[in-house]
Amino acid sequence: MTVSITPVEGLPEIREGDDLAALIAERAALENGDVLVVAQKVVSKAEGRVVRLAEVEPSEEATNIAVGSDPRQLEVILREAARIVRVRPPLVIAETRHGFVCASAGVDASNAPEPDSVVLLPEDPDASAALLRDRLRQLAGAEVGVIVSDSFGRAWRQGTTDVAIGVAGILPLLDLKGRRDPTGYELHATVIAIADELASAAELVMGKTAGVPAAVIRGVDASGEGSARELEADTEAVREERRGLLGDMHGMADQLQEVASAAATRFTATAAEDEATAAPSIEHDGEPTGVLAPDEAAERP
Repeated sequence: MTVSITPVEGLPEIREGDDLAALIAERAALENGDVLVVAQKVVSKAEGRVVRLAEVEPSEEATNIAVGSDPRQLEVILREAARIVRVRPPLVIAETRHGFVCASAGVDASNAPEPDSVVLLPEDPDASAALLRDRLRQLAGAEVGVIVSDSFGRAWRQGTTDVAIGVAGILPLLDLKGRRDPTGYELHATVIAIADELASAAELVMGKTAGVPAAVIRGVDASGEGSARELEADTEAVREERRGLLGDMHGMADQLQEVASAAATRFTATAAEDEATAAPSIEHDGEPTGVLAPDEAAERP
């Protein structure tokens, strides 16, 4: 099996309304079965998903979070976020309306078309990939898969890697459950994120500062139909599971509190009983001289 990854070089700075598919088709000899990986930035630029910060009025919340950063950019991040996951000013981890959990809700100032502007994620990355695929079929006469990629951080790992946020004409996941390895062991849970792997592989020739926003991968059979949403963890299910775990923890805490309270009550009752039945000593001139039996103690004035 031979896999090749070829950068699509010579693309101009993309502006709103540009025919991105035509610009790529002019510079890449596409064949049936190829996978075209396109950086999210150029897709967003062509779709007009650019915000000029001069037109943004930051809110008090954005200003409080900014801490030395531009509060106008933080305001755009808050607007793009469907849910704030974590804040460590000025860093914001958020869930986007697409369901992605990522830094800054996907809002980025790098490789923006002009100073003091930021680029947003496409409104619908899967639809963007589908439009590119259809247009390339018309222009190049080839059936290709298309991936819209973006850089994401990873939990418990340093650095970023490119992942697929939109796909068309490929299967995003390769499910190996039920297959057997060379020793005969049956796989029970193995699912390969093939679209993410292709996006990450393409990044090797695209880079972040080389001005190469697309690459063609040849030699990988990933054809099929699917959505990049299949790659997302079910955040609602995760939240529901977390709520369930928290409920269990609260229930355990309540039970522990009840046990501790009952133990304290038993201890107090036992201590009182011991004190009531303890035999008092007789003192003479401050010195103990003997011990009275309980009956004797009760009769003594």
